[in-house]
Amino acid sequence: MVPSLREAFRNQTRVAQAAAALHAVGARALDILYPPACLACRKGTAAHHALCPDCWGQMGFIERPYCERLGTPFAQDLRTPGLISPEAMADPPVFGRARAVVRYDDGPARRLVHRLKYSDRLELARPMGVWMARAGAELLGEADLIVPVPLHRFRLISRRFNQAATLAHCVSEACAVPVDTQSLARVKQTPPQVGLSRPQRAGNVQGAFHVPDEAKPKIYGTRIVLIDDVLTSGATANAASRALLRGGAKSVDVLVFARVVTSA
Repeated sequence: MVPSLREAFRNQTRVAQAAAALHAVGARALDILYPPACLACRKGTAAHHALCPDCWGQMGFIERPYCERLGTPFAQDLRTPGLISPEAMADPPVFGRARAVVRYDDGPARRLVHRLKYSDRLELARPMGVWMARAGAELLGEADLIVPVPLHRFRLISRRFNQAATLAHCVSEACAVPVDTQSLARVKQTPPQVGLSRPQRAGNVQGAFHVPDEAKPKIYGTRIVLIDDVLTSGATANAASRALLRGGAKSVDVLVFARVVTSA
């Protein structure tokens, strides 16, 4: 005998309740084996994938008012929308807009970046990516494609994974904009940027990126959000954006987890 619609719904409800109960039991068991801990300092927290109150308070989250081009915060709330900083006016970036979650300083933000990048803490990418999707919601809402800043193949072999690509996939999961890791290639092996001046950084990455011919039809006319972990001088973002624009992209915006802010 075929059950009535009401009976079928009741059965589905029982199954869903049983599944939820099993999930809750499994979650409690997991909490016993692996108690929730702060992503940055490993102190106990109320939930997984969270920061403790101390680390949360030390996070220099970037919110408006900020430069609409560079995403750098202003020292004062000027109550005027669409402001551009003197730096952006004097030296406009190749990309359209940049957004970041936090300031890159010596606190929890730096620890999160370093643990993801150098300690293979890949589980950090998901919460970082969720924060990035929120900070870059305006950019992602207009985007057709997410493209991570690529590593040179030799660097990728030594590091085993590209943190920008890992973050890009997590951002994509949060916003449903597709990721393309093949549209931009790093064709020049460059020394690390750490310790270089702004002009040296720009020269270091000049000509480092290229859009393969087979990828040009895919990115032609698209609005791209370029993903990286940290934005410092903007040299890498400018070089990568220039390659994408020359390859046919309509526009390129930049979204990172952290950015260096030299002055408040």
